[in-house]
Amino acid sequence: MQIIITGASGFVGQNLQQYLRKRQYNVKKISLRNENWQNHLELDATAIVHLAGKAHDTANTSADEEYFHVNRDLTITLFKSFLESNIRDFFYFSSVKAVADTVEGVLEEDVQGKPYTPYGKSKLEAEQYLLDQTLPEGKRLFIIRPCMIHGPGNKGNLNLLYKVVEKGIPWPLAAFHNQRSFLSIDNLSYLLEQMLVHTGLPSGVYNFADDEALSTNELVSLISETLDKKPKLWHIPAGLIRGTVKIGDVLPLPLNSERLKKLTESYVVSNVKIKQALGIEKLPLTAKEGLEKTIRSFRNL
Repeated sequence: MQIIITGASGFVGQNLQQYLRKRQYNVKKISLRNENWQNHLELDATAIVHLAGKAHDTANTSADEEYFHVNRDLTITLFKSFLESNIRDFFYFSSVKAVADTVEGVLEEDVQGKPYTPYGKSKLEAEQYLLDQTLPEGKRLFIIRPCMIHGPGNKGNLNLLYKVVEKGIPWPLAAFHNQRSFLSIDNLSYLLEQMLVHTGLPSGVYNFADDEALSTNELVSLISETLDKKPKLWHIPAGLIRGTVKIGDVLPLPLNSERLKKLTESYVVSNVKIKQALGIEKLPLTAKEGLEKTIRSFRNL
């Protein structure tokens, strides 16, 4: 079975191709930055996994047009090539941020999309285009909305949090009570392969998330335990924190309003639909097991 991956040089792409190759899949990488990428498209492959995209820039320095060109327009061009080929499956990796920048309760697939950022809007417009197309018989379209993906080798906010705890700095945001969903790269790769082999799985939108949600305070405690340290949680009034971080919106400081939101907001994502569709009771790794694996890897970064 041959699988084509775009964006294969990214964190998810690198891990996914390793996972699939270990299971004897033939993986072909194509770069959409190459003007002649269409000449390298294997028209008889089993699936295209479209990971290439422009990620959300928390520093807000990217032009809006960049998001729409990469996340929407290139996706449309690739999908048209898919429709003209003999390839069976098209996996579009969108994001939960395509439909919700904030979540009240639990995010499910049927939510009415209301993104506020150019990143989210560009992802949603790509989704809407794909869903509006008529699929030829025998083809399947899967729109994947993952929540925060992590794993060994992945940096980002988890690594920032790790460094805070490692240095013995008290966590000053303990007054914020939240619940967040995470997605380990192992569970992501497992779910995608299961979708490939379950040929009766219907096309549609599917959230990807670990089975359990954790609070940021629980995450700080988990990092502390991994480092054999006692958790240091400071309950500074939330209002005072929100006022202080506004300085970081103007000056290049480690914490700004956008990063504070990412670290403290509740964002719980349901994975019930995909598990029921595949007949899965539990994913291979619990949220805690996946996070522990990622946290341990930071010692080598």
